[in-house]
Amino acid sequence: MAIEFTPVRTRRTFEEAVEQIAERISLGELGPGDQLPSERALAHQMEISRPTIREALKVLCDSGVVEVRPGSGGGAFVTSEFVPREVLRRAAVRIGEVGGVLEARRLLEPRVAQLAALHGREADFSAMQKTIDRQAAIAHAPERFYANEDRFLALDVQFHLGIARATGNQTIVGLVRSLLRQLEIARDMALHVPASVEKSLELHQQTLDAIRAGDMRRVDEVMDVHLAQLEGTWEQESGRSLVRTVPDFLKPVAARGRRR
Repeated sequence: MAIEFTPVRTRRTFEEAVEQIAERISLGELGPGDQLPSERALAHQMEISRPTIREALKVLCDSGVVEVRPGSGGGAFVTSEFVPREVLRRAAVRIGEVGGVLEARRLLEPRVAQLAALHGREADFSAMQKTIDRQAAIAHAPERFYANEDRFLALDVQFHLGIARATGNQTIVGLVRSLLRQLEIARDMALHVPASVEKSLELHQQTLDAIRAGDMRRVDEVMDVHLAQLEGTWEQESGRSLVRTVPDFLKPVAARGRRR
């Protein structure tokens, strides 16, 4: 009997994906040797992104419940009928790590954007504009948005990597790529928040316009708002606050200005 999963209706996309698969195994609907639906099929059934499914399977693999086998005959297979309690704890730990990544991102990306404004060439800016335009084409076709959600997220990564590439520093590109890879869960979560897609597009355009104009103060202000959008969404939807109190020099410029 084919096992089907249900759409994730809460915004705890990553945790609920882990819970759904673990529950099917605990109830005996899936047993040792059974193959899970493909990554693409799971994403379609749960209506979440493939990166989030990938992270959920990683947690289950680390707990010894599932094994992902490579190759043409591979896939994700159940290896145990017993789901240890640590599965959900591992999911919680993985979510908890996002706060640290968000903190690191706030240290790095605003300065990266300013370096891009200093060293970027028109070819860099044109490539970033094309990425925004391609995202807009997906966002403005809502009847096809879900089918292209993974593409939208991939283009989001391309935009931020485009800023990093405009610095002309490959070490910076590598650092930004690493941060973005670790934020896939939070970025997928943000897509489920109403109006977040349009807001993301608006902020991308404002960021590019500021970088292209070489306006360092404006770059800093827009990047503050840009980063705060994901930080706020993550705190609200995960129910977690950032691990440590954010010092003044890391807080958004706008927030500092309101307290004066």
